Amino acid sequence: MAFWNKLFGSDESGRVDYYDEGMALLGEGKFHEALTSLRLALKEQPGDPVVLQQIAIAYTRIGMTEEAAKTYRHVLHKDPTASGAHYGLAFLLLHAGQRAEAMDHLRAFLENPPSEGNAQQHITHARSTLTQLENGEAPDGLQSVNNELF
Repeated sequence: MAFWNKLFGSDESGRVDYYDEGMALLGEGKFHEALTSLRLALKEQPGDPVVLQQIAIAYTRIGMTEEAAKTYRHVLHKDPTASGAHYGLAFLLLHAGQRAEAMDHLRAFLENPPSEGNAQQHITHARSTLTQLENGEAPDGLQSVNNELF
């Protein structure tokens, strides 16, 4: 891990891209290590909503859902249109039984959906879940919010 190389003085490039490192670690399922790298990336780019959203995803994957929700809310405080934060928070709220607030965030996500990456899959899922909630139904097998959104 580049962080450890830099810490112990064996990083040859002299520059570590903590965000890329964190994303790679998330992909490998090394969530605690990813969180460390993403926090270091946040120190380099304070308040960066993209980094904060990935931190929220890491928190979710290690079961720190309250911290994840708090982080998503922080992103939304800075940028109320952050679709990834609306999506992630909606499913955290839904898992916590807060259907009305989850529906608000699903609507906000669908008002300004992302267009890159695997966005269509998330848009379809959000629409389906919102429709089920509006019809008073229990959503089909709540999809884990652990998916990387963008």
